[in-house]
Amino acid sequence: MLANRDCAIWLVLGLLLPLSGRGAAGADEAASGFPADAAVRVPVIDVTDLYHPPQDVGDNFDLVTAYALPEIELRAVVLDCTEAFRKPVADHPNMHPDPTGPRDAGIIPVTQLNYIFDRNVPFGVGPFRAMRSPDDPMRDVPTFQQTGIELILETLRKSKQRVQIVSFGSARAIAAAFNRAPNLMRAKVRRIHLCAGADSPAFLEWNVLLDPNAIVRLLRSDLPIAIYPCATKDGPFAYSRHNTYWCLPDLAFVKRMEPRLRRYLCFALERKSRADFLRAMDEDWPVDFDRSAYTRRHKVWETAVWAQVSGRRLVRRGGGPFRFRPSGQVRPSDQVIPETLRPCRVKVRDNGAFTFEFTDGPTNFFIYERGDPKSYEQACREAIPALYLSFHPSATKKQ
Repeated sequence: MLANRDCAIWLVLGLLLPLSGRGAAGADEAASGFPADAAVRVPVIDVTDLYHPPQDVGDNFDLVTAYALPEIELRAVVLDCTEAFRKPVADHPNMHPDPTGPRDAGIIPVTQLNYIFDRNVPFGVGPFRAMRSPDDPMRDVPTFQQTGIELILETLRKSKQRVQIVSFGSARAIAAAFNRAPNLMRAKVRRIHLCAGADSPAFLEWNVLLDPNAIVRLLRSDLPIAIYPCATKDGPFAYSRHNTYWCLPDLAFVKRMEPRLRRYLCFALERKSRADFLRAMDEDWPVDFDRSAYTRRHKVWETAVWAQVSGRRLVRRGGGPFRFRPSGQVRPSDQVIPETLRPCRVKVRDNGAFTFEFTDGPTNFFIYERGDPKSYEQACREAIPALYLSFHPSATKKQ
């Protein structure tokens, strides 16, 4: 999904308090970035550029997080798919050709997770083409490609609570939904967590390049938006206090995960094309965990988003390893890796690149900020495998 199309692990944790009013944030939220009541399950729409076979297996990891975290009530999944990357060798404007196709929208992995978790999370598919302008409602795309936009709006209409929307991809379905029903979006969206862009306009990041008009539409709107830059002026693999990138040395922990979740991830990592993709979740097959898919370094961008949406914090207790703990369980003596969302004002250019400046005044925009990036990375390397090893479908079956 994010800055490049390597295997990126889309993980994350943490929840945001609702805005006290459109265009302003509650004082507690602005100070901490975490909810006052972490016991409340957070309604979420997950907009993800998940493909099958994967373009980026990190999207498969990311969706497990949405299903498995007990703080999250996953209401809907919208598959953000771009036509150029459905082909055997995609050639997207301004991007290098992608030789790993063909592929299609990730209907199979979503269905597998519904099967594993015994859930019926609805899903839809967004438009394959880019928006023609920031105001494009995309009503002229084929009916099948309308389902993602319609699912966002339907989910918001039915919800009695404001809903968090996480965006890992082009964000075009979200922007089109706003163009169709701006008042509904203003009334029912608690916050859009936009994982895209760079903390400097000198670099145009992958998700922005997918659909610049979608980014422009959202960043010129009055919707409540938290921005999680994926890159810096030096590119997608650099480190700063505002971008979210970190690197996991390998995926060796996958072999120790709960059997069905292990099979689900191996199905993606092995790029399986079995017709019996549900039965494959119930039986083991030979897996070579020494293959490069499991042993190479994996690039991660999304951990920060789920940390903010779920209300968890990156904590070390008593000299032990770092773990992601619910904010209500953090003790004064714990060592906590700082993460927050800082109020800011945003200016976006027509190409989707943006600048920001901090503010103490009313605003609908926040920018992600972390402590020392290398300390954050080392803590995540301890905490993320432990988090995934803790996931068990039966624990969330009745959600």
